[in-house]
Amino acid sequence: MTEEAQAEVPTRTLVEGLVRADGTVDAGELYEVAGALGMSDQQVRLCIKRMAAEGLLVQEGRGRRAVLRETEQARRAADPEVEFVRHMYAQDAGLAPWDGGWHLAAFAVPESARHARDALRETLVRLGGAAVQGGLYACANAWEPYVEAEAERLGVRDRLTLLTSTDLRIGDESEPLALARRLWPLEELADGHRRLAAVARSRLARLTAAAPPGRTERLAATVELAAEFTRATAPDPLLPPELLPRPWPGAEARALTAECWRQLLRAEHADPAPGPRLFHRYDEVVRRITGVGQEN
Repeated sequence: MTEEAQAEVPTRTLVEGLVRADGTVDAGELYEVAGALGMSDQQVRLCIKRMAAEGLLVQEGRGRRAVLRETEQARRAADPEVEFVRHMYAQDAGLAPWDGGWHLAAFAVPESARHARDALRETLVRLGGAAVQGGLYACANAWEPYVEAEAERLGVRDRLTLLTSTDLRIGDESEPLALARRLWPLEELADGHRRLAAVARSRLARLTAAAPPGRTERLAATVELAAEFTRATAPDPLLPPELLPRPWPGAEARALTAECWRQLLRAEHADPAPGPRLFHRYDEVVRRITGVGQEN
């Protein structure tokens, strides 16, 4: 028997992953799932204390009988980027082909507005941009509405220039695949997807075993998948398949993750106890990907 792939779950991710649709976390269930993931009660207590101090949680009651209630600040911060999840699966299905265009953003924000400059740079990277040179970033997807909205929020819209081109050249290099390899750390990204695939594959074996896992084990698997999915996809620029090596491990990793969600959703639909909000947030995307709720 091969050793099961281990997932790394930050304690905060565990707490956030068990928030239900009504914005609460059952502390008893939280401690049970934490134990299944190898976390100590002390780890959980310290995490709850930190999140409460940051204004993200309010605790009602004590110990395992407590109810944790997220604040409005936490709810806004936890809003998922469902649109990007939908886009990555559309790419995998060949429904979002590359149009051959490079989307470029240039900015010149003075030192006096360093915070805004750093925040804009972080947003460009988070949206899949790569630095071409100082103050100039390239992306293979249409990102203009998101970039403009962030620049407007930061008060530096007049310092931003946006353009598109089908003729990007860096030095003497203009071949798209070579440019993608130069601009983005593709092998590092591939390693993250391989890790996700290994975790998803092992959890899928557990979820489809003859003896179905109980609720605590299912919730643990849900949190593990969410943590590894985020770890793999957060730095991923979502390059179109035309710009990626073949085969690209991201497609397999996402397919395996979707099948895990298929199994988890079926079990969640049959469970009278309220499940994590993760299911509700990604319900539309997961149903479209996995076909849950559709005729086979």
